[in-house]
Amino acid sequence: MEESSSKDTCEESILKMLRKSQTKVIFPVITFALVKEYNKSRKETFTDGEIRKAYSEAVIFLKNYLNHNLHIGGKYYDAYPVRNLPKYGVLKVSEKQFLLQPIFKKNAKHLEKWIPEEIKKYIEGKIGIIPNLSETSYRMSLASDLHTFSNFIADNISLNPSNFEIFSFSIIKVHLEKFACKIYRDTRTSAHDQGVDLSTNFGAVYQIKKLKILNKKVADEIYSEIKLNFDDERMSDGKVIIIIDDISKDVKKHLIDMKVQSISKNDVIKLSNQFEEIEDRMKVLRVIYDEFRREYESQIK
Repeated sequence: MEESSSKDTCEESILKMLRKSQTKVIFPVITFALVKEYNKSRKETFTDGEIRKAYSEAVIFLKNYLNHNLHIGGKYYDAYPVRNLPKYGVLKVSEKQFLLQPIFKKNAKHLEKWIPEEIKKYIEGKIGIIPNLSETSYRMSLASDLHTFSNFIADNISLNPSNFEIFSFSIIKVHLEKFACKIYRDTRTSAHDQGVDLSTNFGAVYQIKKLKILNKKVADEIYSEIKLNFDDERMSDGKVIIIIDDISKDVKKHLIDMKVQSISKNDVIKLSNQFEEIEDRMKVLRVIYDEFRREYESQIK
């Protein structure tokens, strides 16, 4: 009973780390590296340099385990063994060295197998089949048929805020390029609660927010926020467009009266259905993958 309880405690610490991960899974990978090293050599005291080295080796192992390098391999900082890992009960600081805590030593064999499985489940839940888009053949299998492509967009665009932001950007980018217009992502999805800003070469600005605007009170709050972020000239010229999950007809009109245009998720999906050329659909898929890679690709080579 006591052994089961200690195992549960370790697992809960790892799950907390995963829940707090943003663009990279770091602390579970470091913990995996430490228990792996303990199982191998019974080493329980580490210097910062040894932890850094073990972490890099663990990232390489997990790349092979996952068959991709997205969402792992974030930059290592000295503060991690000093502040973060002690907070989760993994390490104890002692005279510039770091001691693997008894509960993690006791469950090291179990954790060496369990942590990679949980990391894999977490990343699959976070970015789904996005890693498959790295392969030209996979992109072609989706792009060769408009119905298949449309279903892929519809099924994946709302999985999470990151998907909504990146899919919306990619579809609008390819659409605008048909009119010699350029659009750029200025911020990254780790700030999705504030929205992602898109700038253009034709004066308009877009802001993506994965939320529903179904009443005027919420619309007025969004409008007040937009006024703080964008200049009066853009506002008065109607060059601010928000891309949101859903919006009611009367609220859409309310925003138009305030010279703010809106595009809903359904509008974006309908736009994706208009890509009749395979080349355009392929480009959308490539942009999606490139944007995910820009944010999630491992910094540990």
